[in-house]
Amino acid sequence: MSSEIVKVHEDLKAGKISCVQLIQERLKALKNSSNNTANYLLTEFAMERASKVDEKIKNGEEIGLFEGIPFGIKDVYLLQGQYASASSDFLRNYKSPYTATAIQKLLDAGAIPIVKENCDSFGHGSSTENTVFGASKNALNEELVAGGSSGGSAVNVAKGYTVFSIGGDTGGSIRQPAGYNKVYGLKPTYGRISRYGLMAYASSTDCVGPISKSLEDILLLLNVMSGKDYHDQTSFESEQISLGVIEKQIRGNEFKIGYYKNFIENKALDPELKKDFIKFIETLKSNGVEVKELDFFDGNILVSTYYMLAMAETASNLARLDGTNYGVRHSSDSLKEGYAITRSENFTEETKRRIVGGNQVLSHGHAEEIYLKARTLREQIKEQFDKEFTEVDIILSPVSTGKPPKIGETLKDPLAMYLSDAYTVGFSLGGLPTLTSPLVTETGIQITSAKGQEEKILKFAKYIKDIVE
Repeated sequence: MSSEIVKVHEDLKAGKISCVQLIQERLKALKNSSNNTANYLLTEFAMERASKVDEKIKNGEEIGLFEGIPFGIKDVYLLQGQYASASSDFLRNYKSPYTATAIQKLLDAGAIPIVKENCDSFGHGSSTENTVFGASKNALNEELVAGGSSGGSAVNVAKGYTVFSIGGDTGGSIRQPAGYNKVYGLKPTYGRISRYGLMAYASSTDCVGPISKSLEDILLLLNVMSGKDYHDQTSFESEQISLGVIEKQIRGNEFKIGYYKNFIENKALDPELKKDFIKFIETLKSNGVEVKELDFFDGNILVSTYYMLAMAETASNLARLDGTNYGVRHSSDSLKEGYAITRSENFTEETKRRIVGGNQVLSHGHAEEIYLKARTLREQIKEQFDKEFTEVDIILSPVSTGKPPKIGETLKDPLAMYLSDAYTVGFSLGGLPTLTSPLVTETGIQITSAKGQEEKILKFAKYIKDIVE
């Protein structure tokens, strides 16, 4: 088994390393890292918990699978008493009054958070450059972006600073950085994991999800965090997935696979990524896997629909940040002017761009023309997905249109950044579970199934691993 969670657990039980030593080593690596992934190190919080784990082991008590395992938290989650900045000046000194449900479940299992991780401010970005803490750097090449918005989380896992990290995915913010840094990243079915305690970007597509180096760890983390939460009315109960489903030999003819022809024919798709994707499709066919070409909405329509809705929702969600109840406030001669200065000086340029765009979408005279049309399109997209999954079990697609750009390039062209999400946002609009596997192409491959079918995705990801590695 390739689970790092299990390996670290066994090392702790066997006394090969103490929990205090383990946490100290990971904190030191984060502190000395040149990848700029840490907004806040949770040193005191983590060391206190590590000491308790060592005490249990010393006393001969059994420790749970997650006890003592160091992990990272994207800095858009609340952890009581700790900073939660969303990588913004607005909340740089804000301390969480409570803990997010998904994080609390991990704490209850004994896992130890060691870092609040750098990300695009409020999730607004695809590179982790839109952050007041400075750009995070790719784990494989520090001249390149980390991806985003969960860039710091993906890099920390890839570099081994954390055993796993918890990211947030609204339109691809776990999947794309996972691909850029060659790790696994899962966006579960919308509502499978509670969003309570996650700072809202676009509430109708926000998802909590894990990033790790192995499929086994993705499965274990999904099981721990899933479930109904009375704080989040969109959450629901779901069955646990047995580790056995990805431990046994899996046959390719168990699946019917589809892929979108127009995704692959997109002129924006990097030629090398296209070549590798097509080659893999041929490999599947030669292994007896049934593969079907599908037609879908144009990538530009998907991006436009997603950003119209996401900008509208973020404008609404961030209206609460005016310096009165949250964040830093600047005074002026009038209340209105004080609000304006506070928001202008504390939001990043990209966040302001999205708020202004969202307010335009929702404004009188435009809501009917833009927002309601986008909602109608979203329903059509969902219906199309429902149809596709009566014909196939899995849909495969590239994760991104291109390879990771150099740091600084994305900031020059926001439109190019939005268009780079062409292969991820559609599945977010559909609320579908989708996983980035770090195999097949340079930026990985995206594996998607119908709502609630995470088990199928994990099984097929294991099949890919078996035939590629």
